[in-house]
Amino acid sequence: MTNDSPRVKPHIFREYDIRGLADMELDDEAVTTIGRAYGTYLSDFGIYTVTVGGDARISTPRIKSAIIEGIVSTGISVIDIGMSSSPTFYWSLYHFGVDGGVMVTGSHNPPEFNGLKLAHGKSTIWGDDIQEIYRIIREGRDKTSSVRGTVHTEDVSAAYIDMLVSKIDLGPRKLKVVLDSGNGTGGLYAPEFARLIGCDVIELFSEPDGSFPNHHPDPTKREYLPALIEAVRENNADLGIGFDGDSDRIGVVDDMGNMLFGDQLMLLFWKEILPKHRGATAIVEIKSSMMLPEEVKRLGGVPMWWKSGHSLVKAKMREENALFSGEVSGHMFFADEFYGFDDAFYAAGRLLRILSNTDKKLSELVAEMPSYPSTAETRFACPDDLKFDVVRRVKETAVKDMETITVDGVRIIYKNGWGLLRVSNTQPVLVARAEGRSRADLEEISNDMKRRIKDAGGPDFEWEY
Repeated sequence: MTNDSPRVKPHIFREYDIRGLADMELDDEAVTTIGRAYGTYLSDFGIYTVTVGGDARISTPRIKSAIIEGIVSTGISVIDIGMSSSPTFYWSLYHFGVDGGVMVTGSHNPPEFNGLKLAHGKSTIWGDDIQEIYRIIREGRDKTSSVRGTVHTEDVSAAYIDMLVSKIDLGPRKLKVVLDSGNGTGGLYAPEFARLIGCDVIELFSEPDGSFPNHHPDPTKREYLPALIEAVRENNADLGIGFDGDSDRIGVVDDMGNMLFGDQLMLLFWKEILPKHRGATAIVEIKSSMMLPEEVKRLGGVPMWWKSGHSLVKAKMREENALFSGEVSGHMFFADEFYGFDDAFYAAGRLLRILSNTDKKLSELVAEMPSYPSTAETRFACPDDLKFDVVRRVKETAVKDMETITVDGVRIIYKNGWGLLRVSNTQPVLVARAEGRSRADLEEISNDMKRRIKDAGGPDFEWEY
């Protein structure tokens, strides 16, 4: 039997999560149906208790109620952890010893969107496993139980903060830090955590508010950082740290108010990790600056190129038994002293630990890194039915006469730099970036990449810097 399920749209089943317009594509009927399919999926593995959390978005309480209703209808019980960050939800799987759960979050997407991260075991499912949830719905395999699961609420905030504090001991230097939670979930945890480990804290926008009245909660975009930069400069702070809406991504500005890129953060962390673990495999995201694998190799690590996407990176880390990895977008994954999932609060703690054990300013640590001119990660619209073909054509042409890395899209290696083109797994978008050892190199590479994309039938676009 098949079920066309007109209320459940197939395109909301993305690579890493389920995501769509909250009021149109994630209405109560659709979400309850998804919950029932997810409960059916877990039942086949003998899993009968899960945790459920949700971010600060206005639509989240409704969606959370609907997903819980769908899950308990299959006989699975729910531990509702209330409003929480994604890292807190990830940790709840360990805290309660359960092998499933749902985090309701739109992450850093605009307020009208929301989504569902579905866990199996101690990590979220992705790729074909997410498609299996939709197949269960489409084929009418979702089922209810004659005995409903139970629901009870647990506030894990204090225990979660205690766990974070237990894992971070700062050095002798007293730090002043500005924390910008962007009215997301960061304010529930970050200020208290930073104070408990000994920092002077200046708070910005700590009150959760799903309308995001001050700025969009994406601290890796320059346009959302003016308040953080101003507060760092006005208060003579050592650094500023921002969190995205569900607090799994970190953004940082130094003592001068300059934004750090994710690959610069990764190098700071590798400089702490590799002296203790020489020869460690360093999974390097495909969008990273060439300085990162070069410096990792110099420090004694073994670089391994890999795909973008937090679920893909975490899965590769488990496969390789890797100690640490990260993404340019601000996801940081520590498995050397932590659980391996992306927790922006823990990443903040590790950065504070590094700074508290040196007399150097953060800006001085960044100045020691090689720096090459580059574009920003440039995203431009391309229809879902065209974007894969554009990347395929660019790849087919490039591999004929250029060195390429093709683990995720195509990274073309030029004599003095590189250019990347890949598909966004969550939007009808292509993603490009270019870097050169000089301004002239960057201009040559970026122009050539634009030509290749246009010749492959892709849209015209302007590089972002």
